[in-house]
Amino acid sequence: METEFVNKVANSGLITINLEHYYPEGERILLDIKDQLFMGMVLKEKDFRQFIKEHDWQQYKNKFVAVSCSVDAIIPTWAYMLIASKLSGVAKKVVFGNLQTLETVLWEEILRDFPIEDYRDEKIVVKGCGDLPIGADAYLTLTSKLVSVASSVMFGEPCSTVPVFKAKKV
Repeated sequence: METEFVNKVANSGLITINLEHYYPEGERILLDIKDQLFMGMVLKEKDFRQFIKEHDWQQYKNKFVAVSCSVDAIIPTWAYMLIASKLSGVAKKVVFGNLQTLETVLWEEILRDFPIEDYRDEKIVVKGCGDLPIGADAYLTLTSKLVSVASSVMFGEPCSTVPVFKAKKV
């Protein structure tokens, strides 16, 4: 007597979304301008303009850059504008904030164009474990979109999921 094995996961109708497939490739860099402050407190225009002129901006070529100042100081807006003018056309993306802010902005842009209608009335598993550093903000943004169309959303692997959302039957 032969025993037939049935792959219940394959027959479940679950669709897996793996955010790693959408992960933006490229190095992330924090440009902290604290070292450009006089006595660690004040930005002097003349000195800052000299820094802008002499700094090697090509080191940011095709990289994702977060620009901030990690010390408590009043930085005039024009200072960030000068940095943006130098990174424009060099870096892949420039944001104001820390590296977490950079990741949030990148994922918001990626998920803004996510083909959400492809998942209407589907049972979705958002893959959770992987090799790339995908933050909770990406999962939150994706889930916020999915609950408007999916019949259910789960987290994990198809063989072991955590229920997140189930649409009410009408």
